[in-house]
Amino acid sequence: MRLRVRPPGRLDGALAVPGDKSISHRSMLLGALAAGRTEVTGYLEGEDCLATVAAVRALGVEVTRKGPGHYLVDGVGLDGLREPEDVVDCGNSGTLARLIVGLLAGQPFCTTLTGDASMRRRPMGRVADPLRQMGATVLGRGDGALLPLTVRGRRPLRAITHASPVASAQVKTAILLAGLWADGPVSVQEPAVSRDHTERMLGGFGARLDVADGPAGRTVTVQPGPTLRGQSLAVPGDISSAAFFLVAGAIVGGARVTVRSVGVNPTRTGILEALDAMGARIETRPAAGAAAEPVADLVVSGTALRGAELGGALIPRLIDEVPIVAVAAALAAGRTRIRDAKELRVKESDRIRAVATQLGRLGARVTEAPDGLTIEGGGRLTGAVVDSAGDHRMAMALVVAGLVAEGETVVEDTACIATSFPGFADAVNALAGAPCVEELP
Repeated sequence: MRLRVRPPGRLDGALAVPGDKSISHRSMLLGALAAGRTEVTGYLEGEDCLATVAAVRALGVEVTRKGPGHYLVDGVGLDGLREPEDVVDCGNSGTLARLIVGLLAGQPFCTTLTGDASMRRRPMGRVADPLRQMGATVLGRGDGALLPLTVRGRRPLRAITHASPVASAQVKTAILLAGLWADGPVSVQEPAVSRDHTERMLGGFGARLDVADGPAGRTVTVQPGPTLRGQSLAVPGDISSAAFFLVAGAIVGGARVTVRSVGVNPTRTGILEALDAMGARIETRPAAGAAAEPVADLVVSGTALRGAELGGALIPRLIDEVPIVAVAAALAAGRTRIRDAKELRVKESDRIRAVATQLGRLGARVTEAPDGLTIEGGGRLTGAVVDSAGDHRMAMALVVAGLVAEGETVVEDTACIATSFPGFADAVNALAGAPCVEELP
């Protein structure tokens, strides 16, 4: 699928973005492990999270869809999962693939996981290695570092303290999930704070956790033993999806955009800090939401942006939003440096190279570094044919760039947007009041 983008005459109004992808994945997996029913509203019905629904069903969990984003999960408890009859397909979801390996490490049966061509190239070793240390058997391509993977779990798993070289919520979550079946406390040490949805949600389900911050970073410890109990969960809007509209509202002249009921968990608000450093005008208005996750309405107005230095502890809280931040940087006055973001090399695409190449086609001055980007802002973007390479966040970032590029921009390979934001083009057009984003044959 291809999208043609033209600059809108205006960008004004309010919208709600789909449910948070990270929270949706975790709600389904933990609901499956809980005793009793978990009711989830606001669940993201993008391809990635629907793959998680299919995965827990394959493990013997009854999941009922009551309406859009509304699911009932009849959990089977920590001892109730069953061996799937077929290979479990994770699609394009790195979150599902890495989290479910941790869950499977504690199961006394074999499960084989696969994914699409992109997922089969993405590294799994950083998750598989500590799970092997805990006693699980994880076999696969690339010496057990690439999908397809076969996991044979054991009970109990060995308790470990894992020092993660990078701040990764996926690695942390996989190990903490495995820790539910360990013979003692399981700890994960991180050099910086990664998103903490797992800790918040595990605590809500009744797990015993300890979180300790120190000079070397954060340590999270889970104690095995307690039964998880089903609960009601309201998934807030995904700030990673809101980011595209926050940047669009900041760079389109005269714009004023309100994104309603967005999750503003402090471990995820790097986009707000980055845009604040660049001079964006964003108002945060607290809104009603789930008790465990803070929620707000975000209001942004068009303004002149400036370059900024973005790195260090900010990056784990900004990692998914770097492509759209790069679009803002291309329009900002001065230089923006994004560093400490090597993790972008192993996302759905090599996002460092993709940003440099594709924004370069639009006329942006972008230079790659091993761990980031340098963007010389202040120039003009000119419409061109660009390619997302099947990466949903690149596709949406390029559409937003097309809103301020002179002439017409065509974004190739945009079906991937359904991974996280079905209806994205319609949402842009609603704010524009006219079809500035159109599907091409």
